[in-house]
Amino acid sequence: MSELTSENQPEIDILLPFYGDVALMREAVHSVLAQDTGGWRLTVVDDGDAEGVPEWFDSLADERVRYFRNPRNLGVTGNFQRCLELAEYERVTLLGTDDLLAPNYVRTVRAAAARHEGIGMIQPGVEVIDEHGEPATGLADAVKHRIYAPRVREELVLGGEPLAASLLRGNWLYFPSLSWRTEAITAIGFRSDLRTTQDLALELDLIERGERLLVLTEACFKYRRHGASVSSTMATDGDRFREERALFQETARRFGALGWRKAARAARVHSGSRLHALTQVPGAALGKDRAVLGTLLRHAVTNR
Repeated sequence: MSELTSENQPEIDILLPFYGDVALMREAVHSVLAQDTGGWRLTVVDDGDAEGVPEWFDSLADERVRYFRNPRNLGVTGNFQRCLELAEYERVTLLGTDDLLAPNYVRTVRAAAARHEGIGMIQPGVEVIDEHGEPATGLADAVKHRIYAPRVREELVLGGEPLAASLLRGNWLYFPSLSWRTEAITAIGFRSDLRTTQDLALELDLIERGERLLVLTEACFKYRRHGASVSSTMATDGDRFREERALFQETARRFGALGWRKAARAARVHSGSRLHALTQVPGAALGKDRAVLGTLLRHAVTNR
């Protein structure tokens, strides 16, 4: 077996769909520029109109960085899809505006992809941080790691119905940290009818098509957990769970027809999503919002 070098490892398109906090976006960009190896290109697609952003990118004067501003607002899903249209390298990462790459991200992912040629998805090790960039240990991530995520000592390859069932019980992946095989993700793309569950829907579609997931232990990504994100806001007003319920029902039917009985049952039960809804109940009760409270309780304890 020949020794793996940077020359025979796949290159990565790091795609950053941007709309929102300019300061956080700059932090994310600087984290890419601080990579300890080459073999990457950063593409930023700006879906907003904040002043000074194009000029800031011009000042970087870095040929590894491409910047585009959409002539009209495409929304979250539309901008994600636009990013995919610009991908040209063998692998892609869809970096969140408020997340950070550790300096070893590209090196770690490229080496892993070379060891597992053709792997559809790579989940590297992730450190969760708060809005100030400090390590965070919240309930959501504790549940992910202790209940739903598999135990991985070195690295682990998963796929098929067992992986689908695992993610339907509780989605333990960190979407912005994932490295995707470009040909696989662009063949499916993002569903325009979803706002916060595009990640799970995409992962399940890829698994159904036979793509596998490689799970790594080396931490090389910093995922920011805070209450201002779209998914967090939708969780507090109940919209997230209405969307999740529809996706779970659809998936249960689909996997049932496929003969994936364990995965279909996991979709019907969706225990992780129910638990998440329960954690939002106290806030809804204190806010005396009966409509949201009803949505949360219905999602947590019924299949209606």
